[in-house]
Amino acid sequence: MTQTAFINPAILSWSRQRAGLSEKQVANSLTVKIEKVKEWEGGHSLPTFNQAQRWAVLVHVPFGFLYLKAPPQEHLPLPDLRTVDGSFPDKPSLNLMDTVRDVLRKQDWYLDYLQDHERASLSFVGSFNSHSPIKGVVADIRRVLGVTDDFARMSYEDYVRALVSGAEDAGILVMRSGVALGNTRRKLDVSEFRGFAISNSMAPVVFINSADAPAARLFTLLHELAHIWIGSTGVSDGGTQSARQEEAFCNAVAGEFLAPELVFRAHWELDVYWEENLARLAGRFRVSALVIARRARDLGYITSAQYGAYYYRVLQAFRDKQGNGGDYYRTAAIRNSARLSRAVLAEAQSGRLLLRDAGKLLGVQPAKLKAYGMKLSA
Repeated sequence: MTQTAFINPAILSWSRQRAGLSEKQVANSLTVKIEKVKEWEGGHSLPTFNQAQRWAVLVHVPFGFLYLKAPPQEHLPLPDLRTVDGSFPDKPSLNLMDTVRDVLRKQDWYLDYLQDHERASLSFVGSFNSHSPIKGVVADIRRVLGVTDDFARMSYEDYVRALVSGAEDAGILVMRSGVALGNTRRKLDVSEFRGFAISNSMAPVVFINSADAPAARLFTLLHELAHIWIGSTGVSDGGTQSARQEEAFCNAVAGEFLAPELVFRAHWELDVYWEENLARLAGRFRVSALVIARRARDLGYITSAQYGAYYYRVLQAFRDKQGNGGDYYRTAAIRNSARLSRAVLAEAQSGRLLLRDAGKLLGVQPAKLKAYGMKLSA
C-alpha cells in the first residue's frame, strides 16, 4: 500500500517556482499528468511519499521543507552583483542563491585554514574607498598583481591568465563557473548576474559567471577586484545611492586599468564608423573588442544602445559555438580557485581532512583527488 505524504500544498508551489520550473516540467520529470501537479498544488489531492521525495530532489530542497507551514525567508547576503543592465536582482534565483552559499562555505573553510596556519591579513583589502583617486587604485592593483612591462607583449589569453594568477598569488580566491554547484543542468543566467566579490581581510573572493562571453569576463574580473580594494562587502540594498556610486567607481577602475583614458582618447578615430576602432584598440591594449566597446560607451563615444546591441551579438556568438565537456581537472581548478584547491589537497594529504570531506568541498570525486593534485602541480 502506497503511503500518502501529508505535505503543505503551498510549499509545493513555492518550491517549484523557486526552482524556475513549470508545472509541465515537473509533471514530465515525475511521470504524471499536469492535472495531477495542479491538484497537488491546489490542495485537492496529495502525492505519495515517494512522489514527494522525488519532488524535493527535483526542486533542490530538503524533503522536510515540504512540511513547513510557510516558505522560509531567503535573502542574498551580497550587495555587489554585476548584471547586464547594471540593476540588482530583486528576487535571486535558486541557482544564484546556491552559488553564493557554496562560495561562502568554501571561504569559511579557507579562513579556518589560514587562522590555523597563522596567516596575516592582506593590507590591500579595503585600502581605498569609492572617493579615492581612480588612478591611485589602478596603480595599486597593478602593483599587487605584479603587472610589469612584460604584460604588454602577452596574448589576450595569456594576459587574462597572468592577471588571475597574480590575484591568486596575492591571496585572492578567484572562482569561475557557468553552472551552479558543478551541475551542468543548472546553468547560471548572465542576465541575472555577471559576478560578485566578497571582501575579507584574509580571504577575499571574486566570482565570475562563466556563462558570460569570454570577452566580457576580463572587465568583470577587474570590476570585482576593485570591490576588494575598497572593501565593499556586506548585506546592503543594491538600490541605494551609495551602492550605485560604488558600482560606477568600480566600473571606472576596471576601465582605467584595461584602457587608460588619455591613451584611449588619443587613439580613438572620430572620422570612421565606431566599430572600425575596436580591433585596432583591442590589439593596442591587449583586451577584447568588447572591452574597447565598453570603454567607448563609458567615455561617451558610443551610446548605451550601441554597446548593448554589440554585447548581445558577442554573447550570442559565444553561445552558438559553445561546446560541451572540457577537461575535468582544469574545470575543477577554475571553479574552485587553484589557491583554495591546493590548500584543501594539502590538508587531505596530511590526514587533517578526510578525503570524503575534501572531495565534497571541491566538488571532486575522492578517487580523483590525487590526480587533481598532480594536475595542479604540473
